[in-house]
Amino acid sequence: MAAAHGPVRGTQLLVEHLGDVFRRPSLLGIELAWRWLFGIPFLIVCWQQMQQILAVFPLDSSGFNLVTLQDPWTSSVQLCNVFSYYQPHVLPILRWLLPVAAVAWAVLSGVGRNLLLMRLAGPDSESRVTRVPFRPLTMILLQAGWLILLALVYWGWFGSMQWAADTHILVSRGPDLLGYLIWAIFFSLGFFTLFALLSWPFSIAGFVALLERRGVFSALGQSLKLGKPFTSKLAEINLVMGIVKLALLVLAMVFSSAPLPFADELGPGAMHVAMAGALGLYVLSNDFFQVVRLKAFLEFWEVFRGQRGGESAS
Repeated sequence: MAAAHGPVRGTQLLVEHLGDVFRRPSLLGIELAWRWLFGIPFLIVCWQQMQQILAVFPLDSSGFNLVTLQDPWTSSVQLCNVFSYYQPHVLPILRWLLPVAAVAWAVLSGVGRNLLLMRLAGPDSESRVTRVPFRPLTMILLQAGWLILLALVYWGWFGSMQWAADTHILVSRGPDLLGYLIWAIFFSLGFFTLFALLSWPFSIAGFVALLERRGVFSALGQSLKLGKPFTSKLAEINLVMGIVKLALLVLAMVFSSAPLPFADELGPGAMHVAMAGALGLYVLSNDFFQVVRLKAFLEFWEVFRGQRGGESAS
């Protein structure tokens, strides 16, 4: 296509993608539906399990009421004691809850994303991509792979932080807080960067699998060979969406604390309403921009690879 040979700026088309998604509320509805089909039951189960634990082991028995916020060092030790108190009771629940939640999330997210991509390229869309197949098993496996990668990264980060605590905090010669903080920053940034690099193929493979009729491993392999022009545009959109998410988070924090100076006049309930409203607005806005991101990815695929979209995997 001729468009593939001229300069293409992802951020210049962002307003167009925003307008297209805004005019089609069903897109946001699909994204919200699959997320809350998982999120609401998961939160209900977590709440029920927490209430059962607290009914037998109340917070007062754990020493939580003794936690002080004036001394961060003392409060960290006190919170550690609270976690240690509840750990034997929480771990048996997590051993069955996390695998069940992971399977449910992979299934719902895989089917939901497949339906969303089909809707993005539907007859009422401005996209030139007109056919996206329904291949839920492929999307479920890709989403499961992303989730497994996330779990491995968290496991590596947690193990590294435990090593830093064992060698700098839990030592007989006295805690080395500065050394611990240096390692904590290093490990946090390192594992965050590692996950961003390793998860990139899973983020793109869903498009490649559906639009180019590829299998799971073929799509993952092809996502690493998309070429610099295409990859740079995807990275550009990802960077912009990352900045947008940070801005949304800051706005949510500002909105939730806006009634604070008037708390005495409005009452404590006003703060709860403001926090719930800010959280709801953040969730809606975050999902909206996630759909915009997928819309931009779809358009860039058409520009850079649309002519080869119908080819079968080699």
